[in-house]
Amino acid sequence: MSRSVIDTLKERGLFEAVTAPDVARLVETPTAVYAGFDPSASSLQVGNFVTIMALAHFQRAGHRVIALVGGATGMIGDPSGKTTSRTLLTVEQVMRNQEGVRENLSRFLDFDDPKSGAVLVNNHDWFKDFTVVDFLRDVGVHFRMGTMLGKESVRSRLGSESGLSFTEFSYQLLQGYDFLCLYDTHGCRIQVGGSDQWGNITAGTDLIRKLRGVECFGLTFPLVCDSQGQKFGKSEGNAVFLDRALTSCYDFYQFFLRVEDADVIRFLRIFTFLPMDEVTALDADLKAAPERRAAQRRLAEEITRTVHGVDGLRIAQQATAVLFGEAMDGLRADDLLQVFAHVPSFALSRAEVAGAQVLDVAAKSGLCKSKGEARRLVESGGFYVNNRRVTEVGATVGDADLIEGRLLVFRTGKRNFFLVKIS
Repeated sequence: MSRSVIDTLKERGLFEAVTAPDVARLVETPTAVYAGFDPSASSLQVGNFVTIMALAHFQRAGHRVIALVGGATGMIGDPSGKTTSRTLLTVEQVMRNQEGVRENLSRFLDFDDPKSGAVLVNNHDWFKDFTVVDFLRDVGVHFRMGTMLGKESVRSRLGSESGLSFTEFSYQLLQGYDFLCLYDTHGCRIQVGGSDQWGNITAGTDLIRKLRGVECFGLTFPLVCDSQGQKFGKSEGNAVFLDRALTSCYDFYQFFLRVEDADVIRFLRIFTFLPMDEVTALDADLKAAPERRAAQRRLAEEITRTVHGVDGLRIAQQATAVLFGEAMDGLRADDLLQVFAHVPSFALSRAEVAGAQVLDVAAKSGLCKSKGEARRLVESGGFYVNNRRVTEVGATVGDADLIEGRLLVFRTGKRNFFLVKIS
């Protein structure tokens, strides 16, 4: 461990502050570090990438990492960085979501190594039998109202129109107790999180100091925003999930491919494991030839491969090529339905499509107002079936043209797509 993980985090833009400088000595030898994940959905989002990458760097540096799923706290909701209360989850919902979180994390963290593998814990395990009276007596007594009210996450909500519920106000006690439990059971002395978690993290370090007389530490990283000031992971108000059932491989890839020039090098440092000399080379290429978008392509490729594997990357790249007129060979109907989720479509029966003239199908589906309009498109060379130009006005739709027997893709001109869904 010749190179400190803290040096790596600083170099990659994953470091903002520590609760005490002594943490630098602690990480000179293997130690346990944890971060919490909110099981509010069945999949993590790209907004969780910063925390995931921080844990991954700790594990790569030889430390034991613990991923805590907030099975108990997830039923309350962390007020940090939030302006309103959220819908509370049931125990059953949290348990289902926990499985998705573990699967997502396994793409970045090694859970299998018996000695150094990551550990997944759920704070519902130690809170489920804790009575209110016992919690107030054993834990609440060690917290002071002045300190709690002084937390930024509390002050900002107290001054807002929605206010702050007592349920959310108590969140910092619960997260502080999480840290104490992980210190007791795993010897964990470091908690990492975004800068908005500072108040919750220090609640834990203070509690451990009072009850165990031990110095534990918090390390925070910046909240990542793009050059427009928008919090990373928000795309037109919609979350970008790591589960391809919620966000297709194509949409995931496109999210990173569309990153602005002003953000892409910083994102390469934060969200990939690419060597810094390669990142520097991509920065030079960006400055010399920004139109090539080589840095964006590398970012999209690297993250998509990590999250969705080689096959997912292939689907995303091929789907992207389809939009620029390349062949659809190898893409499944479901892949194409995701790619073309927002283009016009019309449902026809197989009998109305298979063996019928292309002109008839174009008119019957509503793509063209009449067979005459479809004919003129074919004669001008501007009509395509599955990205193959139709050259004969009498051409028919063959069985091989029906993608998995479910789909036919029409295109007119360069970018006007239309789906015929076979019912």
